[in-house]
Order: sequence, then structure tokens, then C-alpha cells
Amino acid sequence: MGSKYTKRYTAEFRRDAIALVDSTGRTVTEVARELGVSPESLRNWYRHAKVDRGEGRPAS
Repeated sequence: MGSKYTKRYTAEFRRDAIALVDSTGRTVTEVARELGVSPESLRNWYRHAKVDRGEGRPAS
């Protein structure tokens, strides 16, 4: 079971985190650790951003 508290991140924070992955060539996990975000969250944000840019496939 997860925590009762879910931390919310602004759209700007998410964009900046995704940009860090793209611009630095570091892994999602490395950037997530640096920012104090769960790697799973950043991976999901990154995946959604790629779909929004037309670079990936939408989840089924």
C-alpha cells in the first residue's frame, strides 16, 4: 500500500526535470535521485512527454 500523502509537482517542475534528462544525457534514475523524485514518476512524465511530442506510442 502506498502513502496517504501524494506529493504534487508543478507542470514547470516536470518540464524542467524532463529537460534535464534530455539535455544532460543522464538516466532518468540519476536525474530523479538528484531532484528527490521517484524514478517511476519521472519515467512516467518522460514517457508522456514523448507521446505528446509524437515520439512515442500512447499506453494501451
